[in-house]
Amino acid sequence: MTALLILAGAFSPDSAALELPDLSGKQPAVALSAPEPVKEMLEKYIRLPTEPFASDYDELFFLHRMQKEIHDFLATEGYFNPAITIVQQPRTPDGTAEIKIQPGELTRVGSVAIEFTGGIADGDEEHRKRIEQLRAAWPLMAGQPFRSADWERAKSALIEDLTDQAFAAATITASQASVDPDKARADLVVTIDSGPVFYFGDIRISGLQRYETALVTQLAPFKTGDVYRRDLLHQYQIALQKAPQFSTVTISIAQDTAQHLAAPVQVALTEAQAQRFAFGAGYSSNNGARGEINYRNYNFLDRAWNLTSLLRLEQKRQTFLAGIDTLPDQNNINHSLSASLQMTDIAGLKTDVQKAGITRNYRTPTTLMQFGLNWQREHKKPDGANDQINRALVLDWRWRRLVVDDPVNVRRGDITEVRIGGGIRQLLSDQDFIRTYVSHQSWWPVGSRDTFYLRAEAGYTLASSRFGIPQEYLFRAGGIQSLRGYNFKSIGVHEGSAVVGGRVMATGTAEYTHWLTQQWGAAAFADIGSAADRWQDMHLFLGYGAGIRWRSPAGPLALDLARAHETGTLRLHFSMAVAF
Repeated sequence: MTALLILAGAFSPDSAALELPDLSGKQPAVALSAPEPVKEMLEKYIRLPTEPFASDYDELFFLHRMQKEIHDFLATEGYFNPAITIVQQPRTPDGTAEIKIQPGELTRVGSVAIEFTGGIADGDEEHRKRIEQLRAAWPLMAGQPFRSADWERAKSALIEDLTDQAFAAATITASQASVDPDKARADLVVTIDSGPVFYFGDIRISGLQRYETALVTQLAPFKTGDVYRRDLLHQYQIALQKAPQFSTVTISIAQDTAQHLAAPVQVALTEAQAQRFAFGAGYSSNNGARGEINYRNYNFLDRAWNLTSLLRLEQKRQTFLAGIDTLPDQNNINHSLSASLQMTDIAGLKTDVQKAGITRNYRTPTTLMQFGLNWQREHKKPDGANDQINRALVLDWRWRRLVVDDPVNVRRGDITEVRIGGGIRQLLSDQDFIRTYVSHQSWWPVGSRDTFYLRAEAGYTLASSRFGIPQEYLFRAGGIQSLRGYNFKSIGVHEGSAVVGGRVMATGTAEYTHWLTQQWGAAAFADIGSAADRWQDMHLFLGYGAGIRWRSPAGPLALDLARAHETGTLRLHFSMAVAF
C-alpha cells in the first residue's frame, strides 16, 4: 500500500496537552507503555490526567482521542504504521487505564528527486554547477529517518539557498512525500521554478527629509545592473543602520518577474534626531570614577557630517575632545578631523597634552585601515625629575581586523591590530622615532557555554632615546587589558619617583570563563609581561587571579581579584570584559 503524505496540520503539540491539571506527586489515571525513546518523546507533548474520570464516557472519550493524536504525532516523527491499543481496568478509585504503543519500523528516505525549471535550467554552465551544489546540499538523503519537521526544513533551506543569489523570485511549485508504511519508505519529489535572473535596478527611497539621497545611495555595495545577491542587500542594510542619521531601516527588492532586468531596491527609512546630548557616569579601576557630557550633531553644516564633542572627567584623567567625521563614499572611505586637550596623573607622572590631526579611514565589514597625520604637544611632569616639553608630528598607519561571532558576547573569533608611525626632527618633531605595535586576541568556545581567551601584544619604538618622544608613542604596562594585579601603567621606566613610558613592551593573557547561568559566570586568568627602555632590561611581571562575569546589555562586566606575584599584593579590577 502506498499513501501520499499530507503533512500540513497533521499534528499540533498543543492539541495533545489536555486541559486536566497535572498535579505533581499523584499517580496518573492513564499510563503510557512504549519503547523508552518513543515514550520520552510522547511525554514531552502529552499531559496525562491525575484525577479519576467522572464517568466511563469521559474515560472512553479521552482514551480514543489520545489514540488518534498519538497516531498523528508518531506520523510526524516517521512512524506511519504504529499499533496503539487501549487496556481499560475496572473502574475503581485506583484503576489505571493503559495505552500500549508499538511504533513499528521508523520510515526512512528512499529516492530523492529535485527538479528545476525556469532560468536556472537554461543549460548555462554556471547554472548547472549551481543545480549540482543545491542537490548536494539537500540534507534528507536516502537512508536517513523521515520526519515531517526535517522535510519542511529541508525544503525551506533549498528555496532559501536558491533565492540567495540571482533568482529572487524562486518558488517551490510542487512537493510530495510518497510514504509506503509497509516498507517504511518515503520517496521525495520537489520541483522548483527558479524564475528569471534578477538584476539590481534603481534605489527608491522613502522617509528621507533632511538629507540628500546621496547619503543613502553612496553606501550601496552594488551598482545598477549587478546580479542580485541577498548578502549585498544585508550589507547595505547594516551600513545604513550604522549611520547615526537613521533610527530604522528596511530594505527589500521588488520580486516582480516583469522587472527582473532592473528590479527596484526599496529603502524605507526613519530619520533620527539630528542633535543629541548624552550624560554618563561610570567607574573603572584604571582611571577611577567618571562623569561625562557628550554632544553630537549628525547633520553638521547640513552635510550629514558627524560632529562629536566630549567632556570626560575621571579621577586620573580629564579629557575634552571634538571631532568631525565626513560621510563614507562608495569605496567606504571617509575622513576625520579631531582636536583634544587631556590631563593625566598616573603612577607619579602628570601630563598636559594638546593634539590635533586628520585621518583617512577605510572600512569593510571586518577590517579598518587608517592613515593619519597628528601633531601633539606634551608637557611631561614626572615626580622627582625634570619637566619636559615634547612635540611630535606623526604619520601613523593602523590596520585592524575583527571577526567574532557576537560583538557583545564573544565566544569565537579573533581581533588583530597592527600600527606603525613615526616622526622626524626636520618636520616639527623633537626626536626621530618609529613606533611599531601589534596585538592579537582569540576566543575559543569550550563545551556548550565556556570560553577560553588568549591575548598577546608587543611594541617597539626605534629611537636613539626615549627623551623628546610623547608618552603616546612609548609603552607602559599594568591594569585592565594588560597586567592585572598591578596598578594602571605602573610598569615601565622610572624617572625620579614616577613611572614613564619605555621603548619596548610585551604582555600576554590567558583566561578561562565558565558560565554558571546565561547571565553569570566565573573566570580564572593569568597575565604576564613588562615594559622597559631596552629588551635586555625587561623583567617579566606575573599576575593571576579569578573574577566574576555578568552579561549586561552592553557586554560582559568583569570584577576581578588579582594577585601581583612580585609583591603578593591583591587588587580589584572592574571593567568591561571585552574591550574593542
